[in-house]
Amino acid sequence: MEYAELPDILFSEEDAAAIQQDVITVYEGLAGRSLQPADPVRLFLSSLAAIIVQQKVLINQTAKGNLLRYASGAVLDHMGAFQGSERLNASAAIVTLQFVLSIPLASATSIPTGTRVGAQGGNGSIFFSTTEYVEIPAGETAGIATAVCSDPGAIGNGFLPGQINVLMDPLPFVQSVSNLTISSGGAAAETDEAFKERIRNAPESYSTAGPQGAYEFWAKSASSAIIDVHAYSPAEGRVTVVPLLADGEVPSQDVLDSISETLEDRGIRPLTDLVTVSAPQPVSYNTIVTYYISRSRASEVSSIQEKISAAVTAYQRWQKVKLGRHVNPSELISRIMAAGAQRVVPTAPVYTILTATQVAQTGTTTITFGGLVDD
Repeated sequence: MEYAELPDILFSEEDAAAIQQDVITVYEGLAGRSLQPADPVRLFLSSLAAIIVQQKVLINQTAKGNLLRYASGAVLDHMGAFQGSERLNASAAIVTLQFVLSIPLASATSIPTGTRVGAQGGNGSIFFSTTEYVEIPAGETAGIATAVCSDPGAIGNGFLPGQINVLMDPLPFVQSVSNLTISSGGAAAETDEAFKERIRNAPESYSTAGPQGAYEFWAKSASSAIIDVHAYSPAEGRVTVVPLLADGEVPSQDVLDSISETLEDRGIRPLTDLVTVSAPQPVSYNTIVTYYISRSRASEVSSIQEKISAAVTAYQRWQKVKLGRHVNPSELISRIMAAGAQRVVPTAPVYTILTATQVAQTGTTTITFGGLVDD
């Protein structure tokens, strides 16, 4: 059941006027006299009623905070602990590095775990450390290692191949080092909303029979950067897991390998399942829209244009942060209208149905102000 299907809940009445009237009515009944609006006793009782209202509001907030839908912060952490789940810390970006020797050697060359490689122009403030011991065999000149960013979060994302190339821990005969992949997978600590969703799915993980929800739960648990997952079985004994990263980013092979390693745990994957972790298929769409503003709002044109630009950006983010979300121009029109447009004429996108393994990706964007029109 979705939260939207549940009615809102109120543990204690918060109607200030009703509470004040109840207090005054009780006093008048006990004292045997009526209180006029300016009566000092009535004013005193009104001040007490205000305190009672505040207490009732706190009671409601505290009681509702014990429900998953409304919980946040430390209370949510305790709920997760009860289910055996912990909030995911900020994750660091990962990348694949290649170390190259100046000449082939007669003996093996060791690249120790923790070898640091800085980003070009980063002045050593951002660097990546290898996570495994690498040995370049005798007679060969190159070795590959996985490395993680020194700072967790999105700061380590987006370095293109070749931009991480400063060897900070000199090694004999190592002539150069560079990244072969784009660094990705860094994200801030898990938000309350993402953690709530994982707590809801936590019971799925109790089974070792390989249910869809269990694979999706464990895939999301691999990193705080993962915002959506779809798991399905294309054939008997085979499972395909498709993850999506924050802001609708398609995961790199490094991130896919990290998730695959998590799912290979024998306490998670049934022995009979062959698990494959694949990137979602991006489906590009263009945004071409002409909008008009009511002539009666001519003085607000600049502010409305800014709001419409922000609405288009918000729509494009909404479109790409969930797997299988159909490309829906009606949502775009609704947001632009809400931002203040009088009329919207969209040329693109057109309604496009996506499968659960596809994700919408922003193409070109052309937003045109058509001018002022009469209501």
